[in-house]
Amino acid sequence: MDHAIAATDRQEAARQKEPGESGFNWGVLFRNFAQSQRSLQVQIRQMIVAAIEERRLVANARMPSSRELAAALGVARNTVVLAYRQLVDEGFLASHERSGYFVADLDLANTSSHVRAAPPALTAAGPDWGSRFELLPSKQRNIVKQLDWLRYPFPFLYGQFDPSLFPTNDWRESARGALSVLEIQNWARDLIDGDDPELIDQLRVHVLPRAGIFAPPEEIIVTVGAQQALFMLAQLLLRKETRIGVENPGYPDARNIFGMISDKVTPLAIDRNGLIPSPEVAGCDYVYVTTAHQCPTTVTMPLPRRERLLELARQHDVVIIEDGYESELSGESHGAPALRSLDTDGRVIYVGSFSKILAPGLRLGYMIAPAPVARELRALRRLMLRHPPSNNQRAAALFLGLGHYKSHLRRVTHALNERAELIEDALERHLPRFRRLRGPGASSYWLEGPASLDSFALAQEAEKRGVLIEPGDVFFMGADPPRNYLRLGFASISRERIEAGIVALGQAMRSLGE
Repeated sequence: MDHAIAATDRQEAARQKEPGESGFNWGVLFRNFAQSQRSLQVQIRQMIVAAIEERRLVANARMPSSRELAAALGVARNTVVLAYRQLVDEGFLASHERSGYFVADLDLANTSSHVRAAPPALTAAGPDWGSRFELLPSKQRNIVKQLDWLRYPFPFLYGQFDPSLFPTNDWRESARGALSVLEIQNWARDLIDGDDPELIDQLRVHVLPRAGIFAPPEEIIVTVGAQQALFMLAQLLLRKETRIGVENPGYPDARNIFGMISDKVTPLAIDRNGLIPSPEVAGCDYVYVTTAHQCPTTVTMPLPRRERLLELARQHDVVIIEDGYESELSGESHGAPALRSLDTDGRVIYVGSFSKILAPGLRLGYMIAPAPVARELRALRRLMLRHPPSNNQRAAALFLGLGHYKSHLRRVTHALNERAELIEDALERHLPRFRRLRGPGASSYWLEGPASLDSFALAQEAEKRGVLIEPGDVFFMGADPPRNYLRLGFASISRERIEAGIVALGQAMRSLGE
């Protein structure tokens, strides 16, 4: 095959001035596939494959010479040659000795020939979808973040991705390791309702002990992030009459997930030590709590209160769902052991995630649950998606096993603490009327403004100045939540922009007369 391709390349040189027979503008088509994150060779291959599958290029049509196409696209000829060769290997092109490259005679009968065609017009006889919805998740009060937040100079948003903090080289090494021939053979098979045993082992060695948790493999379940874990727990454990308590203020997604099943989602009071062990807690069937960094205040629940909460749960047969929200950032020196590590009668289910410490796009989390619960959760997960992608699980296992996770934690913790010091100083000087909370290691501030402040109006005014903040009312339950709170995240803003961002936020505040 290589000899035939080489001969084809020589013939192309002889006919380099011959016009292509495709009959359309390659430069325009190429711009439609321009992706700066991908190599030019990949972009060219995608362009040609799309043209073939959409039947813009018909079977046996002669392709432009590599020199001609390179000139039309403004790329090096060798880039086109490599793209052509790869497409020959994949069966999209055929190389004819002394003639050049041609579109292969593919069977496209089962592929769409109308990819860009307009969909058929719908008739009035279609179903009334509005009357069929049992749930309306879009109407819930959720945290709203701009999809294009990266274009704003001062994104004080929680939980977003900062490329400068991502361990690119370490993750690439781990991902490459997961793509070796031997590793592919290990993870490519169907795990049915299981998980990558190596990831389970690495969680037990490198992650869970930081929270004081030691669990056997059969109690550990990998999830597509913490949200899937909460959704599965709601499906498995809740009924309409189940009373589940949530912190108020607290995590809106947890409240909304539980509220889709239970009619008795109950607000529970918090203070500067987190959830208060109250009679309301004792009256619940389940309690959802964030102990390491309370969402959204970021305060850490001290050990005596954790012990009191567990004792209350034992006395009244309450099951606790503990979300290790940012637990990896609280630090071993500051964080008390997780409730799960103090639990001696199997009433705590622990939920964790890699989203905050690595990247939200990774969508990888885990649960620690008593064996009977874990068994049913695996069966439920199998019905949903069988198991999270095994290649990602293996890459994460290698990332942990190679020691990258702990070194990454040190870098992130140092960077966040540096940013927090800058924000603390800037808030003191430019927004002195705000009361502020930040637990050790947290990646956000919880701010309480003057009683007259409308954080929605402030967010709108700040956005005009390139500043993004999160109004705090969404974290509260009830029809009339307070509007003078906001959350200020700093994991996605560089330290160089913090001062200017807080200055701009102060200007927005003054423009409202505050």
